[in-house]
Amino acid sequence: MGKTFFEELNNENLTGVAYKNIHLKKAALAYFANIGNATIADMCRELNLSAPKVTTLLNDLIHDGLVKDYGKIESTGGRKPNLYGLVPDSAFFIGVDVKQHHLNLGLSDLQKNLIRTEENIPYKLDNSKASLEELCRLISHFIKALPVPKEKILGIGINLSGRINFATGYSYSFFYFDEEPLSKIIETKIGIRVFLENDSRAMAYGEFCSDAVHGERNVLFLNLDYGIGMGVLIDGQLYYGKSGYSGEVGHIPLFDNEIICHCGKKGCLETEASGWALMRMFRDRLREGSSSMLTRKGLAPEDIQLQDIIDAANHDDVLAIELIASIGENLGRGIALLINIFNPELVILGGSLAATQDYIRLPIKSAVNKYSLSLVNNDTKLKISTLGERSGIIGACLLVRNKVLIN
Repeated sequence: MGKTFFEELNNENLTGVAYKNIHLKKAALAYFANIGNATIADMCRELNLSAPKVTTLLNDLIHDGLVKDYGKIESTGGRKPNLYGLVPDSAFFIGVDVKQHHLNLGLSDLQKNLIRTEENIPYKLDNSKASLEELCRLISHFIKALPVPKEKILGIGINLSGRINFATGYSYSFFYFDEEPLSKIIETKIGIRVFLENDSRAMAYGEFCSDAVHGERNVLFLNLDYGIGMGVLIDGQLYYGKSGYSGEVGHIPLFDNEIICHCGKKGCLETEASGWALMRMFRDRLREGSSSMLTRKGLAPEDIQLQDIIDAANHDDVLAIELIASIGENLGRGIALLINIFNPELVILGGSLAATQDYIRLPIKSAVNKYSLSLVNNDTKLKISTLGERSGIIGACLLVRNKVLIN
């Protein structure tokens, strides 16, 4: 008896006919996933194969439980063709979005439906082996509680901030303790294929595949969190750059200051326009005697975190609103630069700071109008993320699905 799709997929030693067949199956699944249900004639045109070969391919996928014959469809003449499509619950993908102080995890099916999520799981991202072990433990715990067989989970996408080489599976900002790729280390511990991605790029892809995008193909996504990250989509495709590290917008040397950035250099955009900068400014103002609802709650300046300031702004705290506007003005200068370079159709603001809505968007918009060329920015829309915390989960699931089915 021949091996199933799942067995073949995890066999790295396939050659010859078996290697060609698994790639044809992946191509068929990718077509259904991206285009939808189709007839044998449609598949013949797409895959450039004969009808008997496509029929054999579909029968194999039906036998493996991945594809279903949905019956006859209406035809203008002649015999009515059968329509084939994916079985949604035949395969699944896990997305893991790693934040500074928590994790978001999700499970999606073969047709991009988000089946289960667990958000705001307490977790501290540190560049330590203990933090890596805890990450693996939390992912394993999530998997054990799922109502699906482990063998049906085809891959796990993990989003991390910083410099990620998605092609090799190395992370150079976190957990770079070993010569072996981080993806392989986690894969060995969990037992499912693992793919790493930069968090901002995954969020960008999640937003691009959501209702926030209505036909736009050239999109910039700004991840406004403790740091500043960016995902770039050009003609609907994620742009990685030569080494896979595109999007380091937070380290544009935009300011003439003596503040040392986390990258070790001075004057980066992050030093004046990030969550880290907002926390520094807020604490300094409190020490200088400014008042806030946070101090009235008894919080010492050094104990105040980014989420505290965001919550305060959303409860009309004047100091928080004032400083977020200042951050927004600085961000707008950087975004104006990006608009002048890329001339995008859409800029999406995401990340934790985007939760302040117009408190951050309006000063950004004002600065964009002030610093970018009007002929360039007139055709650029500026929107707040519609997915919020879920953009990273969705993006991770969809990207790992693409890598398993297409690459």
